Amino acid sequence: MELNDANLQTLTEFLRKTLDPDPTIRRPAEKFLESVEGNQNYPLLLLTLLEKSQDNVIRVCAAVTFKNYIKRNWRIVEDEPDKISDLDRTAIKANIVNLMLSSPEQIQKQLSDAISIIGREDFPQKWPDLLTEMVTRFRSGDFHIINGVLRTAHSLFKRYRHEFKSNELWSEIKLVLDTFALPLTELFKATIELCQTHATDINALKVLFSSLTLISKLFYSLNFQDLPEFFEDNMETWMTNFHALLTLDNKLLQTDDEEEAGLLELLKSQICDNAALYAQKYDEEFQPYLPRFVTAIWNLLVSTGQEVKYDLLVSNAIQFLASVCERPHYKHLFEDQNTLTSICEKVIVPNMEFRSADEEAFEDNSEEYIRRDLEGSDIDTRRRAACDLVRGLCKFFEGPVTAIFSGYVNSMLAEYAKNPGENWKHKDAAIYLVTSLASKAQTQKHGITQANELVNLTEFFVNHILPDLKSPNVNEFPVLKADAVKYVMIFRSQLPKEQLLQAVPLLITHLQAESTVEHTYAAHALERLFTMRGPNNSTLITAAEMAPFTEQLLNNLFKALALPGSAENEYIMKAIMRSFSLLQEAIVPYIPTLIGQLTHKLLLVSKNPSKPHFNHYLFESLCLSVRITCKANPTTVSSFEEALFPVFTEILQNDVQEFLPYVFQVMSLLLEIHSNSIPASYMALFPHLLQPVLWERTGNIPPLVRLLQAYLEKGGATIAGSAADKIPGLLGVFQKLIASKANDHQGFYLLNSIIEHMPPESITQYRKQIFILLFQRLQGSKTTKFIKSFLVFINLYCVKYGAIALQEIFDSIQPKMFGMVLEKIVIPEVQKVSGTVEKKICAVGITKVLTECPAMMDTEYTKLWIPLLQALIGFFELPEDDSIPDDEHFIDIEDTPGYQTAFSQLAFAGKKEHDPIGDAVGNPKILLAQSLHKLSTACPGRVPSMLSTSLNAEALQFLQGYLQAATVQLV
Repeated sequence: MELNDANLQTLTEFLRKTLDPDPTIRRPAEKFLESVEGNQNYPLLLLTLLEKSQDNVIRVCAAVTFKNYIKRNWRIVEDEPDKISDLDRTAIKANIVNLMLSSPEQIQKQLSDAISIIGREDFPQKWPDLLTEMVTRFRSGDFHIINGVLRTAHSLFKRYRHEFKSNELWSEIKLVLDTFALPLTELFKATIELCQTHATDINALKVLFSSLTLISKLFYSLNFQDLPEFFEDNMETWMTNFHALLTLDNKLLQTDDEEEAGLLELLKSQICDNAALYAQKYDEEFQPYLPRFVTAIWNLLVSTGQEVKYDLLVSNAIQFLASVCERPHYKHLFEDQNTLTSICEKVIVPNMEFRSADEEAFEDNSEEYIRRDLEGSDIDTRRRAACDLVRGLCKFFEGPVTAIFSGYVNSMLAEYAKNPGENWKHKDAAIYLVTSLASKAQTQKHGITQANELVNLTEFFVNHILPDLKSPNVNEFPVLKADAVKYVMIFRSQLPKEQLLQAVPLLITHLQAESTVEHTYAAHALERLFTMRGPNNSTLITAAEMAPFTEQLLNNLFKALALPGSAENEYIMKAIMRSFSLLQEAIVPYIPTLIGQLTHKLLLVSKNPSKPHFNHYLFESLCLSVRITCKANPTTVSSFEEALFPVFTEILQNDVQEFLPYVFQVMSLLLEIHSNSIPASYMALFPHLLQPVLWERTGNIPPLVRLLQAYLEKGGATIAGSAADKIPGLLGVFQKLIASKANDHQGFYLLNSIIEHMPPESITQYRKQIFILLFQRLQGSKTTKFIKSFLVFINLYCVKYGAIALQEIFDSIQPKMFGMVLEKIVIPEVQKVSGTVEKKICAVGITKVLTECPAMMDTEYTKLWIPLLQALIGFFELPEDDSIPDDEHFIDIEDTPGYQTAFSQLAFAGKKEHDPIGDAVGNPKILLAQSLHKLSTACPGRVPSMLSTSLNAEALQFLQGYLQAATVQLV
């Protein structure tokens, strides 16, 4: 694509169409952009538009498109085409920093993200001058530019907060510190001075304070891995200024907005974070500064209001106290009973209260409320921080803290009892306090795993939780009902089984509650209870115990999906999946009605898939319905196909990318249930499955390979008969997969199925070409994974077509090739093969080569006979060789670039391991003994003499054992 006005005009028109709400206009435009993004100059055209277009909307749209293009394509993945030419890469890196700094803020943010994506791949090796280019801009004095640099540096360095330690990381951080630490410190001091100079200029202060916040974030990232020498030497400068900023109060920067945190709050929150980092990690060096930070942060907490805008600040301040109080050598600061009482009274209890803002979120923004309360994304909420502080204090002062709070809990519950209608929030706070006091350790899988012995959870459950669950009106006091449900869920591992069984029917009733939070919590609690394990690893709650409630459970779960706000509620869908899994054949009578509801739901969500978890559990539930029903009666598979195929057809026709891997898995499951034939409806689809475009997306590969394997297994002969013209397409797929280090094993799965199930004559003409392709890949890049798969394949070939056929095909490619393969690959590498079925295939294949291939006895290949036998006995008796060369450790982990749909394995669509040899061979060691016996009777005297002269003593001993077990002798 040339950089000219015509192309800029075309691009502008298509970008405008991608903003159109009408999918018939939007989708083709998106497809067009996707089709041209591999062309040279495409990214430069986007950058030209975002710089020069007269239309602001187009500029922003070009910036977002550019960022997403970089996100998808910048990383170079081995074996994948590189969509960005070297010239474009160089041009982008040469211009993007300038462009970012001179753009308006909206575009600056997108380009800043793009720089950090490029930086993650190219900095520092391939982009050494990035930092110096950025640092020189600090001198410009223009804070629009300076903030652009700081924002970019922040997105570039924030990964240091969660990267694993490595030499590469250390050297990169050292390079950054050498270039960046001093200019950043100078900028910090200069910006603080400017704040004093412009103390009365509100506009200047806004810009300067946003710079200070970014500088503080950079401080956190650069100090996270270890305490750098530079920052240790300059701690006085940083900490004195941080302390001054914490205690600063500028009336101009105070905002009237009660919701949105202002610049002052954001800066102080970050400083609390920085102080907590030093207190936790570098306590010795930080000790001189600690007392003044504790005092400043304490004063901050006591003087800050309850408004939402202070939430982040208060939670970070409390988290600072929490991290200090559980360090042994700060213990003395908290020992005094008065201090503890004061913390409990002034910090913890007030921040556990349910505020009107929380009530609004509970009613009107339930999704966000649930995410915070249930999933722990409440990292920055006051309640969570207060809870963490309670846990921190309990580490050294469990007795006194429990005593102080027991008093509060009792008085709160007494207040509630006086007037429940008015005082219900007191009970909510009491339940929250008990929860935070009682829980010492928690996991997603088991809930609370370790509890405070001083709190009687069962008694509290009976007296205060059960009454709320039993109240006949599920819609009264929804917050308390949700608290009660959550209590059961959190303490499920601590409460006795009879109380959980008592709670189950009550939870089922709560699925009907109008409140989204309440019925979601009920679904989640049931799902968690159903996964609990009993003493013998079966589920704690059995299908038999659920029998009286089965119908009501299924009814209420499906009705809950119809409640406002829960049409795509992932917790309800997960509970449906878990109920199916627990109840097994008990659901069969209900499936005819339920499958209709599930397919209708699938049709609706496929129009615009937006909730990945919901969609995943929906497909899992479909798989379970199919599995459980067809296990009871395999002929019902056709009624599932009737229900599902119309929706699947629509998904395939509309190319709903997110759903294709799921559809292929469900189709495999259905096809695998059929007895040995392929219905016509599947054969009609077969040619479409070989389209190259489907194989471009990594997420499709595993499920598509499995589906093709199911086709081959059920109808290899049908394909050879009625679709023989598709065999080259099938082998084309194999060729594409085998070329990729990440997917070569999938190519072998497909090839092995072709060898096993296709009639031999249908692939005769292609066999030699298959072997040549495999050799080309062996010469190009020989990885352990490839060799393991290659060994399994050649041995399967030998089992299927015979040892002579294997030897002949190798030697037809190149004379003596068979010997080279044995010597260079089979003998040295067979010990690496893993997996029961794979090992069996290799053992049987090698046995056939040893005993059914005349060339092994009569040509120069004879010298390999003993080494091969020794390798086979070693394969039986020695431990598996699982060593992997250093440069191969990460090959299996395919990083899908950008946000292509990754493959999502459906647990309940699982495939049984298939053994192509089956019962024909029970024990391969016995087979070896019997085959050697047969060989020795054909040529008497030869085998024993070869063994006695060349086989090592230990191997010989093992072999005698096999012969005895098989009750045969060699002659």
